[in-house]
Amino acid sequence: MKKNKAPTSRRSEIQNIYRCYSSGRNTLAASALLRFLHMEQMETAANQETAEGLIDRYEIEETARENRTMTFEGFYRYMESKDCSVFDQIHASVYQDMDQPLCHYFISSSHNTYLTGDQLVGKSTLDAYVSALRRGCRCLEIDCWDGPSAEPIVYHGHTLTSKILFKDVITTVEQHAFEVSPYPVILSLENHCTPTQQDVMAQYLTSILGGKLLATSLDLTNQPGQLPSPNELKYKILIKNKKLKRDSEDRRERDSEGEDSEEEDEEDDDEEEEPNLKTKHHSKLKRSGEKKKKAAVVAESLSNLVVYTKSVKFHSFSHAREHQQYYENTSLGEKKAHKLVKTSAPDFVQHNTVFITRIYPAGSRTRSSNYNPQGFWNVGSQLVALNFQSLGLPMDLNNGRFQDNGGCGYVLKPFFLRANQWGFNPNSYPPVPVSVSCVKVISGSNLPVPRSGKALDPFVRVEIHSIHSDSCRRHTDTVRHNSLSPRWDSAMNFTISVPDLSLIRFTVRDQTGLTSEFIGQYTIPLTSMKKGYRWVPLLSREGYSLDPASLFIFIWYS
Repeated sequence: MKKNKAPTSRRSEIQNIYRCYSSGRNTLAASALLRFLHMEQMETAANQETAEGLIDRYEIEETARENRTMTFEGFYRYMESKDCSVFDQIHASVYQDMDQPLCHYFISSSHNTYLTGDQLVGKSTLDAYVSALRRGCRCLEIDCWDGPSAEPIVYHGHTLTSKILFKDVITTVEQHAFEVSPYPVILSLENHCTPTQQDVMAQYLTSILGGKLLATSLDLTNQPGQLPSPNELKYKILIKNKKLKRDSEDRRERDSEGEDSEEEDEEDDDEEEEPNLKTKHHSKLKRSGEKKKKAAVVAESLSNLVVYTKSVKFHSFSHAREHQQYYENTSLGEKKAHKLVKTSAPDFVQHNTVFITRIYPAGSRTRSSNYNPQGFWNVGSQLVALNFQSLGLPMDLNNGRFQDNGGCGYVLKPFFLRANQWGFNPNSYPPVPVSVSCVKVISGSNLPVPRSGKALDPFVRVEIHSIHSDSCRRHTDTVRHNSLSPRWDSAMNFTISVPDLSLIRFTVRDQTGLTSEFIGQYTIPLTSMKKGYRWVPLLSREGYSLDPASLFIFIWYS
């Protein structure tokens, strides 16, 4: 909850609203407060009891409380409370249907989870797994390699990144998996180990995870041929890896793709873009690694732990329709995925109504930069994996998307991304009613001052991230030398045809000559925004609260 004390200049915006509804009186009657809730806050379900409840909660002057009225100070406390936050507090808890199959959800996913820096010389730590889990991540990546003394290790292969023990990673996951969310965690194994050390991995997974490990399929007689739901998999950890073929699968796959397909690496679409240390030693290591990979097989002990998340190679959408099973999933490098979004978006959407698809950053992103995840969400991809240690727009969008539904890491996809018959295409103007959104950026409060102590020249950028035709950005004018209480009063209109996919990002920047510098931001799903007069909390580049820094805005949308 925001602090109640604020500069008088900030109070003037709220004083104007208060005077309008109090009709010049010293206090605001409950009936007038109710009128404000209906007219300005668009809270149509509010009644007299609602208004009196707000008086009881925020008014501290005894006489006013007894008379069922609210002083300006009480009104101000209400306007600065979570009840007036731009984020709908209903969405701060799990409120969505959690009984749909896993493929019907966006799932918060990380790439190279163990890294805290770049992919060449960065540090691998257990804390990176703890951090990701505490941020609601539900799909963790573990790059597994043979280690000394028969102990599998985790690091970015063929690089100088530091190494950690596989058993320590699994112990850390077991301890922290369900701290912030009860819904299933997927361990995405990029497995480069020999069968002998895979046996060790399987032993650790079984002994350390115990009853949390999903090692056998569930009895789902009422939904055959369909993935279980997050509710059915509560407090379970799933292993995503290749799996040995049954005889029927072996025959089927030989007929469709040839016998050597299982020998290909899961993340092989961008294989030529793996990090390269540009040394002869690395080239030898890489060639050696490629030979080992082609000879690698899956140990039966590890294969037996793969139930609903079996990794298979993606060939084409038509091939998937003919041959892929509901419990099989594919991984695509961002470049191949971008091409499919551009050329075959409707097929991509339909594919993701049934199967889980993981997208991962190109190997050329050696500094652990991220792609924009929005385009892959637009086609319903569930596991859009990002480098959680990297700051900036992509992670802001990810944090905004998964702030929804209680931050549990699972967000139910819109109906048109779950229903086969809908025929949604994010690349064409959708045949749905257009929503008009109005955002009025009124003012700011207590913006953080740089170390120099110089007052900011702030402006606000409002961005819409959605399908291509809806995506755009607007900005206010710049206010000179005012960090404490800048006033913009800038109204912006947006035409949005697919609100269920849209994110709005508010960014405060400091105009410094021809360029500008980041001050703070806040990203939120359009469908999680409350209408009316609202305050927007600001977050640092690292995602930490900059309280009491905030924006004061007015929101309306149809």
